[in-house]
Amino acid sequence: MQNQRCHFLILFIQFVSIISFCHYIMPISGENETNAVKKVDVGIILDLETNVAKVMHTCILLALEDYHAANRSAIRVVPHFRDSKKDDVEAASAAIYLLKDVQVQAIFGPQMSTQTDFVIDIGNKVKAPVISPATSPSLSVKENPYFIRAALPSSSQTKAIAAIVKNYEWREVVIIYEDSPFGTGIVPHLTDALLEISTLISYRSVISPSANDDQILRELYKLNTMQTRVFIVHLQSFLASRLFFKAKEAGMMSSGYAWIITDVLTSLLDSVDPSVIESSMQGVLGVKPYFPRSNELNNFTKRWRERFRREYPNMDQVELNVYGLWAYDSITVLAKAVQNVGTTVIPEVKKPDTKEKLSDLDALGTSELGSLLIHTLQNTSLKRGLSGDFRIIDGELQPSPYQIVNIIGKGERSIGFWTESDGISYKLTMNGKTAKSNNKQLGTIIWPGESTIVPRGWEMPTSGKKLRVGVPVKGGLEQFIKVEIDSKTQAVTATGFCADVFKEVIQSLPFAVTYEFIPFRIPDTQTLPDYDDLIYKISSKEYDAVIGDVTILANRSKYVDFTLPFTESGISAVVPVRDDERKNAWIFLKPLKTELWITTGAFFVFIGFVVWVLEHRVNKEFRGPKHKQVGMIFWFSFSTLVFAHRERVTSNLTRFVMIVWVFVVLVLTSSYTANLTSMLTVQQLQPTITNLNDLITNGEYVGYQEGSFVKDVLKRMNFDSSKFRSYSTLEEYNDALSSGSKNGGVGAIVDELPYLRLFLNKYCKKYIMVGPTYKAAGFGFAFPKGSPLVPDVSRAVLKVMEGEFMNNIIQKWFGNETDCPEKDGMAITSDSLTLDSFKGLFLIAGVAAGSALLIFFFIFLYQNREILATDDSILQKLSVIAKVFDEEIDNSNSKSEKPEGNVSQTATPFAASAASPEILLDLASQSPEIRISDSLGASLAEEGFSTPEPGTPVHETIIGTTERDDTYSCYNNNEHN
Repeated sequence: MQNQRCHFLILFIQFVSIISFCHYIMPISGENETNAVKKVDVGIILDLETNVAKVMHTCILLALEDYHAANRSAIRVVPHFRDSKKDDVEAASAAIYLLKDVQVQAIFGPQMSTQTDFVIDIGNKVKAPVISPATSPSLSVKENPYFIRAALPSSSQTKAIAAIVKNYEWREVVIIYEDSPFGTGIVPHLTDALLEISTLISYRSVISPSANDDQILRELYKLNTMQTRVFIVHLQSFLASRLFFKAKEAGMMSSGYAWIITDVLTSLLDSVDPSVIESSMQGVLGVKPYFPRSNELNNFTKRWRERFRREYPNMDQVELNVYGLWAYDSITVLAKAVQNVGTTVIPEVKKPDTKEKLSDLDALGTSELGSLLIHTLQNTSLKRGLSGDFRIIDGELQPSPYQIVNIIGKGERSIGFWTESDGISYKLTMNGKTAKSNNKQLGTIIWPGESTIVPRGWEMPTSGKKLRVGVPVKGGLEQFIKVEIDSKTQAVTATGFCADVFKEVIQSLPFAVTYEFIPFRIPDTQTLPDYDDLIYKISSKEYDAVIGDVTILANRSKYVDFTLPFTESGISAVVPVRDDERKNAWIFLKPLKTELWITTGAFFVFIGFVVWVLEHRVNKEFRGPKHKQVGMIFWFSFSTLVFAHRERVTSNLTRFVMIVWVFVVLVLTSSYTANLTSMLTVQQLQPTITNLNDLITNGEYVGYQEGSFVKDVLKRMNFDSSKFRSYSTLEEYNDALSSGSKNGGVGAIVDELPYLRLFLNKYCKKYIMVGPTYKAAGFGFAFPKGSPLVPDVSRAVLKVMEGEFMNNIIQKWFGNETDCPEKDGMAITSDSLTLDSFKGLFLIAGVAAGSALLIFFFIFLYQNREILATDDSILQKLSVIAKVFDEEIDNSNSKSEKPEGNVSQTATPFAASAASPEILLDLASQSPEIRISDSLGASLAEEGFSTPEPGTPVHETIIGTTERDDTYSCYNNNEHN
């Protein structure tokens, strides 16, 4: 009886359940059909064998449950899960099944980039959105209109990695990545990010996903033989764990190494074997997207763990990761988009209208709802998503801050953050930006080998090879570099200034560097290799470095990197000195240049002429016969040299000119005396030439050091290459300069300053350096392009140069340079004074004399303006003017006595000269008492003639002339008084 009752109760419960279910899925009688629950099918394609897929699967289920619980709408999103089984074909098959048979309106997944690439093409054909967490940068959102990236691409972390590299000033890195589209996709972007901070990728290590442990170990041993000690690892967790395990075995997880892992491994660190983390990954740095902790996230994490245990009870517990959070936010965004557009369109797939037999791909049709969904999904956001600010713009998930962690113990420790706007910082503000007040540094890091010392980033190779150092071998100038080869052991020994500096620099480095010298012969002929060929040996990887007297040049720096120079340098010339000119009989002419002598003499003549013009009419000492007046011009001006002129000047204009001229003469004589005294009393080394251009002009032969770049410099200076002669030793320099160009030698030696100073230190009394000096960078050590040794060696060079060692080594190889008084070769370009030094004086003297001369002529012409106003010809006017200028003016202040009752008229010869010849004859015939004196300047009144009657033409002429002479006489009297 009881069994029948139990059976009846079970049947009743089942019946009630069926009624309730039908009531739920069917519209209520009398209601509008549009209020019925609509289902929108969504496909989910995941690699359900992986832990990441299982985390995402649980998050998707919770996302739909939370959304439907919070939104009592008539539309429900129904997920349909399919397993891609880590196979691209399975993923494509799953997509076709979901779109054709289930008729889903959108697809979430797959995880892998290669699988996503297939599914995207199918989605574009059906016009169904494909929301994928694939991270490969090769998947383009712009080229695929129905693709939505719901995870950050791997390229977004490259700048964060580059910022870490820059923070520790690592110049070279090695990239270790997977040989798959997943691995290769990040390489171009990482290369660009590193190049922006001037860091080179010295090697790219590609590891196949199917590589066994021996292959991985061989690759690690290969990396260990290289200099670079900074490794960036971009591998999936299953391959990365094996790599680090073998790296520990190869001794590459010790002090001095630096390892950086990308977000794909840092975010899924819990999927790595804990024993591998504790034993082989200590001190590794990692970057991963940062999501802020919140109460909602904490509560969700608890719910997720419970749900995960129910879904996968037989699986070890895994931790919630960022990919699960992105899946949760993506499904939430998709559900909102479905709710917004689903009520306006019937969620169905339009089949192709044809009766032909179609393939599965052709028979998919198109989704009407998908076309509307894609526009909503391409630009959407969740301000308070579980992963933080979840924003999709133009189909791309926008970057979030990256967290930088240090693997310590069984887990990780945060040491800082990175954002694109502010770079590295130890802390973040609440809005996700780096705090401005914090120092731009990371927290304390425990590096591999439990070291707190930042790895230098490189070490000398452990392959057993020494640093191959090329040294030039030449026949002379052994003070700089000398190479000796032991005949028995063939051991190469380098000595000299450059070799000693290099040895001291290597010893100053904070680490040990072993090296060996390799000789490179610099031949004595122009057609064989030179220093440039020695430098090229580095770029061809025959040498690891080059030392010696190697000058830093722009064209050489294209192939190698130079350290800082350890010598100053420049290019100049050494020429023979002239004989002692104090024995020269004409040395008194040397103080002044020829053009200055000519200008001075011309000004003496000019000043004498000006003084004669100003004094001729009023000073008897400047009158007389013509030869006497010419002699006076030269005598008066030249006598001012010794201030021996005795003639007194009466004109104020003359006095003004003489004041200026005497000052000029004083300066000239003082300068001449000082320069001549210097020439006669001080021994000076005078060069045979004063400029390199003189060598070209004179067609002189030019010498240079064998193998030096100076030959190319001379060619650029337009020297004739047929005039070049090369030498190797200081003795050859001496012989060539002593012989001269005409006797098989040269007129000058052009070389770098260190060599020339060494040469002058030995032959300072015979030769002198002449300018100008062309700048050069100096001697430096050469290394391969991008060599990490360069910064450390350059710092060591500075340290050596600042110490006492440099002075001692210079004394050792070059001696006491102060022994030669002319060791610097400061050549005197010219001991003679030039016209340029006195242009100002001559200009003042010329302006003063010229101004006085012009003033005199203006006054003279104004006083004789009646002559210029006559109708006579120009020649007659000039003749009369010349005669008037030649007349002497009486400077006496006495006047003629005036007879009582008569007005005495004073006539001058000017009246007679100004009158026409007819008037003069008439005067003689009418008045016998009138006589024209033969003596110039005599008064007619003193000769006893009486004036004609007033009113006659002659009377008027004489009166007018007399008045004019009275005016001029008053001017001169006032001038002299």
